Amino acid sequence: MSVAHVDDEELTPGEVRNIEKALPRGDIYTGQWCDNLPHGDGKYLWTDGCMYVGEWYKGKMTGKGKFSWPSGATYEGEFKSGFMDGKGTYTGCSGDTYKGSWVMNFKQGEGVHSFSSGDRYEGEWRRGLPDGQGRYQWKNGNHYMGQWRNGLMHGNGTMIWSNGNRYDGTWEDGFPRGNGNFIWPDGSLYVGIWTKDGKDQNGTYYPAGSPSENLDWDPQQVFLEDLKDAKICTGENVSILPSQKMPNWSAMAKRSEGRQRRMVDRKSKNLSYGSDITDVSTAGEGDSKVEDVVVRNPNPENSDIRQSRPQFKKIMKKQGQTISKGHKHYDLMLNLQLGIRHSVGRPGPVVSLDLRPSAFDPKEKVWTKFPPEGSKHTPPHQSCDFRWKDYCPLVFRTLRKLFNVDAADYMLSICGNDALRELSSPGKSGMFFYLTNDDRYMIKTMKKAEVKVLIRMLPAYYNHVRSFQNTLVTKFFGLHCVKLTGTSQKKVRFVIMENLFCTPYAIHRRFDLKGSSHGRTSSKPESEVDPTTTLKDLDLNYIFRLQKLWFQEFCRQVDRDCDFLEQERIMDYSLLIGFHFREVSSPCGSDVPTPTGNQDPLTEDAPRLSQASKDQFPSDRWSSVRLGTNMPARAEKTVRKSDSDSQLVGEPTGVFYDVILFFGIIDILQDYDITKKLEHAYKSMQYDPTSISAVDPKQYSKRFRDFIFKVFVEDT
Repeated sequence: MSVAHVDDEELTPGEVRNIEKALPRGDIYTGQWCDNLPHGDGKYLWTDGCMYVGEWYKGKMTGKGKFSWPSGATYEGEFKSGFMDGKGTYTGCSGDTYKGSWVMNFKQGEGVHSFSSGDRYEGEWRRGLPDGQGRYQWKNGNHYMGQWRNGLMHGNGTMIWSNGNRYDGTWEDGFPRGNGNFIWPDGSLYVGIWTKDGKDQNGTYYPAGSPSENLDWDPQQVFLEDLKDAKICTGENVSILPSQKMPNWSAMAKRSEGRQRRMVDRKSKNLSYGSDITDVSTAGEGDSKVEDVVVRNPNPENSDIRQSRPQFKKIMKKQGQTISKGHKHYDLMLNLQLGIRHSVGRPGPVVSLDLRPSAFDPKEKVWTKFPPEGSKHTPPHQSCDFRWKDYCPLVFRTLRKLFNVDAADYMLSICGNDALRELSSPGKSGMFFYLTNDDRYMIKTMKKAEVKVLIRMLPAYYNHVRSFQNTLVTKFFGLHCVKLTGTSQKKVRFVIMENLFCTPYAIHRRFDLKGSSHGRTSSKPESEVDPTTTLKDLDLNYIFRLQKLWFQEFCRQVDRDCDFLEQERIMDYSLLIGFHFREVSSPCGSDVPTPTGNQDPLTEDAPRLSQASKDQFPSDRWSSVRLGTNMPARAEKTVRKSDSDSQLVGEPTGVFYDVILFFGIIDILQDYDITKKLEHAYKSMQYDPTSISAVDPKQYSKRFRDFIFKVFVEDT
């Protein structure tokens, strides 16, 4: 291979050369170059002192390499598309060292972190925090072995102090909680129930041999003294991530092609760089459309084509009809808001995650009268006289705590000055859906049979969501009923649940997938489909490629959730998917945007967090990445060979889009009752029994999993 200055002569497509390239703003690239992109081994030096030496693939740091910061910090290991991803070692400027697995700049998987303070953690990580099984050794000799969650001791574990004292038991958010034993070196033992506030704490002391001075020992000493110095180090912050340093190669590709077609004005050397690096598609991987300027793929034989975002109809206002005065459901909305404010604001017992069976009793409900003139417990209001029912209030209060829902925020979202918005039912149930103005919560009216199913399965549901924080099943926050007084005696039952698509990203496409084919297509003609249209199985024209660890976690959780639903005899559920097409390139550099909280998530022009923002602020509530929320992935276009219903998943085309995924399992309140059994028998005589939705829960679960695991695949 020859050495050339890439600006001096034209390269033929597919030719690899060693070049020295002076880039705008003073950056320098030295190494292998192909199709206007770094490809092979190369070194990139930024003007701020950052440097990368290693392997490149189509303009992105991919493979083995070393990234150095001006502070002296280094990362050496595997990269993928500019991210620290794979096995690697980070050495900080203060002496911190982490060696282990990475996923998209996060420590995830097995790894060892030695802190500059002298502490050391060895075990499992998730999204940059200890999560799973792990061992933490403090500099003073204390150490903890056991389960972790979100960076804190949580679950079953053992703490051993340097003086020989030992605690074996359960932990919650960094402190002993629940059953546990405290053991002294002399063999003395305290067995009991532990709480940080000491209110419900009780236990028995067993001395070693004869009673000793420890007989009057206060268990609160563990919280006040023994754990005082058991602080978990967080490690040093990375000033800027390698993925944030990637230049806008597509802008360079446009300039380069322009030079091949015509003489370029000398001012064209002032190329711009985008800070939103993951939204920058690699030039040379496909036809990249940016502001109607098309960059052609210099290698037409390349089967891995990354396309620009498809064009969609712009939705300039929020979904649904605002329920204002005069709306037929205005009084119902007021009743609902009054009831929620009363239920959530009412003082209750201290919430413990360990609920007694009586809390789940179907008879556990609270009726409250709301006369217009007010009462001892309710305020005066302008709506009609009604009664309000809370089903299993303690269970749902505990669920809200489990899902980290703040009571004040919850009331403000539902009962604030902003009105709810009504959506017509997207399904056949005829039920109504309401959205809060901030899009955080969805309220659905329910049939009596659905209420019975939810109450019946509530104990199993609670245990499931408590055991698996990554569960994809719908998150329920409250179950209520409004009963109007007077001649009608009408009852309206409704459940409050999480809105999967509460995001500052615009949702460009949404699919409701069951794995069945009969009737599973949108009733709208293609010309009328817009971003608010919910498409179905036979409309699906993508498969979604997830990074290896995310894919493994996805498969595990789908299996767990389907097992749970099958055991509860639930069927007819579906996976609701929404995704946002990321921009191919950023027209110009920009600072990290900040969401204001009052943006329209369905408005095309609303400000949205960039991937650079996610890199820089991984703990931000808008940018947190978890299973089913804000998940980066690649969507590959598919084409069905025929219109036959037998082929639900089309053939991959090799055309890829960078997307942000949101998904969850919805409609989990339909059991296989006599109505569904009759529907199955009737439709089986007319259609292929495997193509209809109404099938036995076991068969439904298997078919659903088989289908979903074809739609979601590992990104290799």
